[in-house]
Amino acid sequence: MAEFYNVSSSPHVRAASSTKDIMRDVLIAMLPAAAFGVWNFGFYSLAVIILTVAAAVATEYVYCKVAKKTISIGDYSAAVTGMILALNMPPQIPVWIPILGSIFAIVVVKQLYGGLGQNWMNPALAARCFLLISFAGKMTDFTSKQLGFDSLSTPTPLAALKATAAVSGATVSATSGATAAAGSNAFYNLYNLNKLFIGTIPGTIGEVSVIALLIGAVYLLARKVISFEIPVTYILTVAIFVFIFGEHNIYFVLGHLFAGGLIFGAFFMATDYATRPITKLGQILFAVFIGILTGLFRLFGGSAEGVSYAIIIGNIVVPLLERVTLPKAFGRRKKAA
Repeated sequence: MAEFYNVSSSPHVRAASSTKDIMRDVLIAMLPAAAFGVWNFGFYSLAVIILTVAAAVATEYVYCKVAKKTISIGDYSAAVTGMILALNMPPQIPVWIPILGSIFAIVVVKQLYGGLGQNWMNPALAARCFLLISFAGKMTDFTSKQLGFDSLSTPTPLAALKATAAVSGATVSATSGATAAAGSNAFYNLYNLNKLFIGTIPGTIGEVSVIALLIGAVYLLARKVISFEIPVTYILTVAIFVFIFGEHNIYFVLGHLFAGGLIFGAFFMATDYATRPITKLGQILFAVFIGILTGLFRLFGGSAEGVSYAIIIGNIVVPLLERVTLPKAFGRRKKAA
């Protein structure tokens, strides 16, 4: 017989898309946010993006060469890690910091755990948390000369929102109350919803423009790279939590949804295949869990943001969520007591 048949063990499900196709779609989906970030903050941001992605790809290539593993840069997963990390960087960050983050993400978080699909947490988010702990000052400096924001006098939208929630509470001291009042005024005077939605605000390179991120999200949903369960549940959970425990007005809630990394995290990071639950119920529970954590960190924590840490902690509980939500195998009997 001239024709040979492929014999393999189950499961026999075949998909038309490959890892390379999926990663390429994710890169394409991030382009609107990246382009807006460059337009918004200047061409230095473009250098940050290019060098961070290049560092991630080069690190994976060198590691695979040294470890004598198959070169895997052709699946674009390293490029995706570098792009996500770059878009999470402040626009004026010294480039050596995200380059160091790329090396940490690829070597420590991804390759040392076995490579793509074996890592238990998102490499780009782990690297961002590593950089936040190591270089807190640089990682929270959102000055942009192009936009005219002065980081010493103008709080970011989330910092102003946090102060707004603080000034409305009954336990604020006289000194902190004055600071909170200033933050509250800064938010309501500087950051209207149009600015928050379009993205002409201080923040990281890729998180500021909601409309650019939603364009990418629609592309991912249309290409069926992601599904709606995690991002929609995550965003709704944060909205409900903020409304209940923060200010009871829609403007305050929309401020939390539009400002910071929530939209970016919901569609591009929480949906990571390797670190999310595989069951639909598990994905919903995962999204609720990280949504509650994000609300806790933002309203009651020491930092104004909380998305990165919430998703990382959520990654830790994914095995437990999968264990309790996996359906029983057909025909399986219960063990005798």
